Amino acid sequence: MTLYRLGYVAMSVHLKNASPSQTMTLNTFRKITDKEAALRKLERIAQSNLQNCLRLLKHNNAHDIDFFRLSSKLVPLATHESFEKWDYIRPLKKELEELGSYAEEKGMRLDFHPDHFVVLNTPNKERFKASMAILKYHYLLLFHMGIDPSQRCVLHLGGKYQDKESSLERLIENWASVPTGLQKMVMLENDDTSYTLEDCLYVCEKLNVPQIFDLHHHLANHDDPKWENHWGRVVETWRHSTLPMKMHISSPKSSEEFKSHADYIDYGMFLEFIEKTNGSVDQIDCMIEAKKKDEALFQLVNELKNDPRVEMQSEGSFKWKG
Repeated sequence: MTLYRLGYVAMSVHLKNASPSQTMTLNTFRKITDKEAALRKLERIAQSNLQNCLRLLKHNNAHDIDFFRLSSKLVPLATHESFEKWDYIRPLKKELEELGSYAEEKGMRLDFHPDHFVVLNTPNKERFKASMAILKYHYLLLFHMGIDPSQRCVLHLGGKYQDKESSLERLIENWASVPTGLQKMVMLENDDTSYTLEDCLYVCEKLNVPQIFDLHHHLANHDDPKWENHWGRVVETWRHSTLPMKMHISSPKSSEEFKSHADYIDYGMFLEFIEKTNGSVDQIDCMIEAKKKDEALFQLVNELKNDPRVEMQSEGSFKWKG
């Protein structure tokens, strides 16, 4: 039987005043005449974000949740071109080390999903350079947490740029310009508009990068509707990873807004995935992408507990007996 471990994204709806994404806009920064004071304010916001992350991890630990996606907004403005010379790591070392140490002590898996500004198949050299800066930012955060950055950042393949086939090949060509340390961070995910599971597998197999299977995206955008026909290839992309394979689970908000995430997870939709993958690997980490964050996870756990076919291993993990 496969062990399924549940996680959620970035914020809790239960833990109050614990946002890890507090920010400052560039306009606000520029209105502060004393630039040193402005930087200190940025640093205090980032310190608060990291302290709130630690609170979130402690909340998760209390509920046996060992899988969590960190917010990419931990350090406001860190990746903006105007702040290239800002050493934001120095004032955050204590908080970063505490966060990483706690995760290691509790056996937690942490990772990131950088936003859509990271585009590896762009034909624009400046945008590619900006993408590398964002990846480097994530690398530095992980490194100073004491976390091996390998397979910690999920990316989409990027835009189609009027020609999907050429854009796929350009990603493969651009890959040679991605520093090796950043290459090791990357996992690639099928998206809901441009690139299907098969498209993503093509690139993952070429570049030896793990494939993140997103079930909801597949339902919205596919070549072959039967994703299980390709599951063996998905598993194979993880053969060199030291981490268990992971996937994304979310549910459509409605038939009219199919690509939008619902508040909670459709239990039947999730069980279909479980039934088709059980026994294929030792462990699958399932990242819940739902509007209700940890509440969606708790509701899913309650449904699992009431299902006689499920054998709970903890409050955040289970096996399928069938």
